[in-house]
Amino acid sequence: MDGLEQVAEHRVDQTLQRRLIETVASVVIDHADELTALDQAIGDGDHGINLKRGFDAVRADIDKLAAQPLPDALKAIGTLLVMKVGGASGPLYGTLFLTLGKELPPNPTLADLAQSFAKAIEAVKARGKSTAGQKTMLDVLVPVQSILAERGINLAARTAAAAASAAEATRGLRAVRGRASFLGERSVGHVDPGARSSALMVMAICHVLGG
Repeated sequence: MDGLEQVAEHRVDQTLQRRLIETVASVVIDHADELTALDQAIGDGDHGINLKRGFDAVRADIDKLAAQPLPDALKAIGTLLVMKVGGASGPLYGTLFLTLGKELPPNPTLADLAQSFAKAIEAVKARGKSTAGQKTMLDVLVPVQSILAERGINLAARTAAAAASAAEATRGLRAVRGRASFLGERSVGHVDPGARSSALMVMAICHVLGG
């Protein structure tokens, strides 16, 4: 059974929850320089620095986060990101995690996950006044949600591959939102840092779940 299917069919225990949180936090922290370099090309140049600060706080609180029910842990992570991450990324990622925590039941099925993720995406769209196709994190989140909703075999592997491909595809897009939009056509040719950080998180989760 695929890792995502297994999680959907069984309770996420403290050990798995801790590993998921630790892996996501670590991958963001480890790629902070890369994310900052991407943002230096088309944005404020602080995306990696800001996210690292937020996920350092998440990792520092991991014992408490791992012990909480999954929805509460997600809401707590969202709150930490809002408080610790500057720029636009804090409110956007905070909204994503807070909405997931609000919408997910304690023991979600895969259908619950796909539906809750869809609602979280709508909340991010509203917060950022943006939609897919505008060179943002949504260009990764939307196709990932579509894969989750489709289900099927090798779900974790297909989800990870979709996230990586979608982030790279932002290279060809013209930015419409955020600081990058000021560059106009000059934003084309660069991977969006928010899309890349979103893809890293999705791929980290899929890796833990055996994708």
